[in-house]
Order: sequence, then C-alpha cells, then structure tokens
Amino acid sequence: MKTVKVYGPGCKRCETTESMVKDTAAKLGIEVEVEKVTDPKSIAMAGIMSTPGISIDGKLVHAGGLPKEDALVTWLRGS
Repeated sequence: MKTVKVYGPGCKRCETTESMVKDTAAKLGIEVEVEKVTDPKSIAMAGIMSTPGISIDGKLVHAGGLPKEDALVTWLRGS
C-alpha cells in the first residue's frame, strides 16, 4: 500500500487533487492511504510553497496546481 499525502488548506483544488489520486489509484488497482495535510507549518516544513502538493511514500512529487493524470499514473506506479 502506498502512503499519499495531499498538502493544502482545504481549497477546491486540494479536494479535487485528493479525488484525482483516489480515482487514479482505483483505476490502476493500487491501494493507497490518502492523508490530507492542512496545517500551514507542516505544509511549509514539507517544502511546499504552492498548493496543492503531493507526496508518495515520503517523496514530494508535485506542488502547485492540479496534477496531470498521466503524471499521477507514473508517480503511483513508482516509475
């Protein structure tokens, strides 16, 4: 199971990003545990200057704006 963190203050883009991660993982048959991180200090400590941000298994893979679906596939597959 992959651990995915979605960083952001809870805005519409952050909610959409969370849904995109869950939907893409389901399509790929990959189990994910998604954690929403909304604390500004935690977001900054993760090195994210623009939200939403995504980390997968502790590795920051995206920050700022909605991710592209093909990029999500690559990140979730780990390639």
